[in-house]
Amino acid sequence: MNGGRIGGKVLLAVVLLWTIVPLLWMLMSSLKPQEDITSTTPVLAFTPTLEHYKALFSGGNSIGSYAVNSILAAGISTLIAVGLGTLAGYGLARSNFRGKDHVAFWIISTRMAPIAAAVLPLFVIFRATHLLGTTWGLIVAYLSFNLPFAIWIMNAFFADLPPSLEEAALVDGASRWTAFRKIALPLVLPGVATTAILCLVFSWNDYAFASTFSGPDSQTLPIAASQLVTQTEIDWGQLTAIGTIVVAPMIVIGLIVRRWLVTGLTLGAVTGE
Repeated sequence: MNGGRIGGKVLLAVVLLWTIVPLLWMLMSSLKPQEDITSTTPVLAFTPTLEHYKALFSGGNSIGSYAVNSILAAGISTLIAVGLGTLAGYGLARSNFRGKDHVAFWIISTRMAPIAAAVLPLFVIFRATHLLGTTWGLIVAYLSFNLPFAIWIMNAFFADLPPSLEEAALVDGASRWTAFRKIALPLVLPGVATTAILCLVFSWNDYAFASTFSGPDSQTLPIAASQLVTQTEIDWGQLTAIGTIVVAPMIVIGLIVRRWLVTGLTLGAVTGE
């Protein structure tokens, strides 16, 4: 028993080091002077500087517009996916029709498809509808993957709720919408938070869709990061700085909603004796 606990703690420590050390090294590198970054030996004692962050937001190559595009594309697509996914997930969980399980599997199967399989059809559609190179095109592209996932996971959360809770409200004269809004929805808020975070992370970190569908005025932060890597050089200072800018918001949001996130990820889990 004690050996198992010690082994578990050692494994947890290794996983934490594997996860945290690269992030800390990236943060440290973004604060190092250029000569310390390119030093042949690792430099741990240095005078912090913000020169790389200032370079990112100054001059003609400022990443300000990239950041705005990332916030708009990721934020709007997440809001739409969670809103529609919650409604559709509730409807699917509370409806009874022939082939219901097949419909649920078909919905999630669209999310399981590789991104490469969706790029060409979406490219043709966006070119015909003049969405190519626009922020709204990116939003629709993200929705094509986020919405099926949101519907599937919210269906699971609602299916875990006893229907008798809403039936009691319906007997008391409440409408189906009122029962959903005041009874069911508050009980699955951890699931909503979990779905929102997972959709936001996918949209915020996406490179494949952004590199294919974005234009000069709709490029996102991952595209800005890729432009720092050229055939002749790599600007490690600015690259680690923009990497920190991309990662930091997701970590902060995750810490803010960590209680709901853990509850949502474990909601509906079956434990055995």
